[in-house]
Amino acid sequence: MLDRILAATSRLSARRPWWVILVAAVLVLGAGAVGGAVPDRLGTGGFDDPASESARGEEILATQLGAGSPDVVLVVTPVDPAATVDDPAVAAAGLELTARLAADAELTDVASYWVASDAPGLRSEDGRHALVVARGTAAEVVDTGEHVLAEHAGQVTDAAGTPVLDVLVGGPAGTFAELQTQIEQDLARAESIAIPVTIALLVLVFGSLVAAGLPLLLGIMSILGALGALFAITAVTDVSVFSLNLTIALGLGLGIDYALFMVSRYREELERTPDVVAAVARTVRTAGRTVVFSGLTVAVALCALLFFPLYFLRSFAYAGVAVVVLSVLGAVVVLPAVLVKLGHRVNAGRLLRRAPRPSAEGAWSRVASGVMRRPWPVAIAVTTLLLVLGAPFLGAEWGQPDDRSLPTSAQSRQAGDLMREEFAGDEAATLTIALPGTAADALGAYVAEIGRVANVVAVTPMAADAGSYLVVLPSVSPYTAEGDTLVQELRDVPAPGERYVVGAAAGGLDAKLAIGERLPWAIGFIALTTGLLLFLFTGSVVLPVKALVLNLLSLSATFGAMVWIFQDGRFADVLDFTPTGHLELGVAILMFCVAFGLSMDYEVFLLSRIKEEHDAHGDNTLAVARGLQRTGSIISAAAGLLAIVFVAFAFSGVATVKLLGLGIALAVVMDATLVRGLLVPAVMRLAGDWNWWAPAPLRRAYERFGLRETSADDGAPGVGAATDATVPGTEPGRTPVTVQ
Repeated sequence: MLDRILAATSRLSARRPWWVILVAAVLVLGAGAVGGAVPDRLGTGGFDDPASESARGEEILATQLGAGSPDVVLVVTPVDPAATVDDPAVAAAGLELTARLAADAELTDVASYWVASDAPGLRSEDGRHALVVARGTAAEVVDTGEHVLAEHAGQVTDAAGTPVLDVLVGGPAGTFAELQTQIEQDLARAESIAIPVTIALLVLVFGSLVAAGLPLLLGIMSILGALGALFAITAVTDVSVFSLNLTIALGLGLGIDYALFMVSRYREELERTPDVVAAVARTVRTAGRTVVFSGLTVAVALCALLFFPLYFLRSFAYAGVAVVVLSVLGAVVVLPAVLVKLGHRVNAGRLLRRAPRPSAEGAWSRVASGVMRRPWPVAIAVTTLLLVLGAPFLGAEWGQPDDRSLPTSAQSRQAGDLMREEFAGDEAATLTIALPGTAADALGAYVAEIGRVANVVAVTPMAADAGSYLVVLPSVSPYTAEGDTLVQELRDVPAPGERYVVGAAAGGLDAKLAIGERLPWAIGFIALTTGLLLFLFTGSVVLPVKALVLNLLSLSATFGAMVWIFQDGRFADVLDFTPTGHLELGVAILMFCVAFGLSMDYEVFLLSRIKEEHDAHGDNTLAVARGLQRTGSIISAAAGLLAIVFVAFAFSGVATVKLLGLGIALAVVMDATLVRGLLVPAVMRLAGDWNWWAPAPLRRAYERFGLRETSADDGAPGVGAATDATVPGTEPGRTPVTVQ
């Protein structure tokens, strides 16, 4: 089936190249024009489980009890450094500010130190700062969540200006608004860094301007198309603003990767035949098949994010799969049409005296042969190194992003720092206990019990028409182990009726529980589907297991490095971020899925050429050496280019984006060097002909349904001869090549 589809696309490219190019150009430009408005349609939340107790409690608070956690928190400081918030002029300005905000139709439950001076937590311990808190109207909270509130935070900032007071806008609304602005600025900066460096490296890899321009062209097409797809997705579901970073990075990276693989194979085929159409057809049937299969493995890894209920994670599945599909289509449909029109001019604009060309023997072949002469020492040394790098992962702590993800220059970050440092409790971390159907006068004993829970600063009971609720001011920050413990202890206190604990700490704990509950299913899905795809590609049950184990080993080293850097705070000054003592769990899950998919991407590139060689002559050792020689430079170039794209995001002002960019870049580089260059040849040498083993029933299934890199009509040997042995090492008519 796949062969027929690829044959049809190559015929279309050969017969109607201009039509293919024209249609693609119109669609991509249209998608880019529409997608330009997508940042305004993206949300900045999505870190909560909508089916959790905290989410249900938030809805009950808003719709039944007319309450909720504060969305906007203003930290107010007198301009006069000698004044306090109790000075008459300051108090008068504070009252005026409170009244102005209370008159705002989009805010409700506005309170401040000057109208509720006996309320705990609204005045700093030194008297220099006071708080004004408010939340969005009930309709906003239920119907639009953070979207309207984030937009409104800027308007609140303008309304808060006064000559007597300095006002910092914080809380969720202020944080979300600044996150969105910062991410859009970071995208422009990342593109300005990644694209020029990418162009220079592509010229170095291909040696000519035309060949180097094709991967970049496909990468830009993938980005524009994905932005249009993202715009369409926002019409039917919530999509996180963070997905924009992945769309840009993956679009550019995968577009370049797949075009690099296709163009390299096309130039190789031109060495064999002067017939351009035949070279393109052969490229599509071989490299095109590998690209399709590689795209499937990346898409499968990203689809695992759909197991989680947080729309922050699900957004990356939507965006990532769209990018993968468009990158694959561009590589196997549009790029062949461009190659048909270019013909031998693909080497035009040569800047190097001799452009690099693939060969059966060379540096990578010598590296592989050297490794395979001493496979045990190499395998043990590399595995030990990866395990040592991964050791810090055993001490990982998990949390959610907050205002500390922003740079210290951000207004909401400054507000959050002041609340953490100068106030007895963290007003932005207030917990609320919703008690629908329970009257406030029946809460005496319950309020006393809640007040005795550790790390509770104050408890304020509030009455409502449909019940009551308690406002609990904690002394610990949310998204920490202490915050999780506090929520659990509050939930363990027997309540007089139906009870819901809500707030940032409760939402963070519920999100961690939801992720932990579904994580085994997501990992199982990735393992089973990836293993099945690799079996269909290779006909082996050993190679899929080897790939999964080596990928997990490589990723554990990456996560260990991320714990060492971002959780423990190494290089915090160099990378310009604030360590919080934990890693963002959602970002870690995302990083795992993306890095796993990209690792499988390179695994497929390498195995495709190893299998092609093995099908031709049946010698495992020679196949590994030649396969690495054919793909080593391509994988290295692809990994380097992709790493540059993601490293560009390490310059982001958002710590969460830094973690994602640096983590994926490190995973890609480590996989392309230590794993593909050293560990894979060593392990495949140790396994020998067992690499290609499968039980007889599965072997027959592969012969019927398997995806082969070469076809009979290519004039290449089929795979049957390479897979028909019942015991590895007994293939008739083959003479193994011994590595000295």
